[in-house]
Amino acid sequence: MSALHPPISEPMHRDRLEAAVSQVGTVILGKQRAIRLALTCVLARGHLLIEDLPGMGKTILAHALASSLGLQYQRIQFTSDLLPADILGAAIYETQRAGFVFHPGPVFSQLILADEINRATPKTQSALLEAMEEHQVTTEGETRPLPQPFFVIATQNPSYQVGTFPLPESQLDRFLMRIELGYPDSEAERALLQGRDRRELVTQLARRLSSEDLMTAQSAVADVYVSSPLIDYLQSLLQFSRQSPLFRVGLSPRAGLALLGAARAWAFLSQRDHVLPEDIQAVLPAVVGHRLHPSEEFLNEPIPNLVARLITAVAVS
Repeated sequence: MSALHPPISEPMHRDRLEAAVSQVGTVILGKQRAIRLALTCVLARGHLLIEDLPGMGKTILAHALASSLGLQYQRIQFTSDLLPADILGAAIYETQRAGFVFHPGPVFSQLILADEINRATPKTQSALLEAMEEHQVTTEGETRPLPQPFFVIATQNPSYQVGTFPLPESQLDRFLMRIELGYPDSEAERALLQGRDRRELVTQLARRLSSEDLMTAQSAVADVYVSSPLIDYLQSLLQFSRQSPLFRVGLSPRAGLALLGAARAWAFLSQRDHVLPEDIQAVLPAVVGHRLHPSEEFLNEPIPNLVARLITAVAVS
C-alpha cells in the first residue's frame, strides 16, 4: 500500500465480503462476475437492475445476497394491478385508537426485490422513485425514513415479452447498474441439474456480515483514492460519448458520478485502496449500458458492442 494512502478498512471487513461472494457463488453457479458486480453495486450505495429471461436465477441472487449480507429482505411481485399503496403502505382507520394508523408497506426493509418491475403500470413503478433516490417515502402528508442500509434489486423481463411496460429513462437512471445473468455454461448447468434445490440452499446460507459491517465498508469505499489522471480518463470517456456519432445522447454528469462510485467499490472489493483504469473499464458496461442509446446510424448494433467501442476508442491517460 502507498504510504500516502493508508489502509481504508480493517481486513476483517474485506475478508467477510469475499466470504459473502464465495457463499453466493455456491448457489448461483458460474456467475462470479455478476455476483461481484451486484456486491459492488451494494458497496457503492446504488440500486441494481437485472434484466434477463425468466428462470435465470435473478430472484435467487437477490435472496442469497440478502442472507449473506444480513439484511432484512422483502420481495414485491410487480403485476399490472399492483398499487403504490401496496408498496409504500397506507393509513388504516383503527376503532380502538379512534383514528388512522399508518401501516408500513414492504418498502420499509433493507433489501427490496422488485420482481418483474416492468409488469406493473408506470404509476406503480414511479412509487419506488422517491424511495430509491431519497431513501424516504412521503405518504399521508408525512415523510418517513427508510431503514439503513437501503438497496433495491429490480428484475426485468425482456421488453418483447407480453404484458410488460418499459421503464422510462428517468427511472432507468435511478439504477446504478444493469446486469444480465445469461445461460450457465455446461459445467455449471450440470451441477445445477444434479444438485439440491437452489431455494432450499438459500434458506441455509449463513450471515457473513452484519448491516453495521456493510455500512462501515460503504463508508470506506468513499475514501478509495482517485488520482487526477484517473479523473482525466473518466472525463474523456464522458466527452467521447457526447461527441461520438455512435450515440444519440451522451452520458450525463450523474452517470459520471455513478461510474466513479462503482469504480471505487470495485477497487475496494479487489483489495486495493486506489482506483486503476481497469476498475473503470470493469464496471463501465454495467453502469452505462442502460444509459446510452445508439444513434439512428447504429440502431442495429447491440449496446454491449458500442460500449466496447467506447472503451477502445479512449486512450488511458
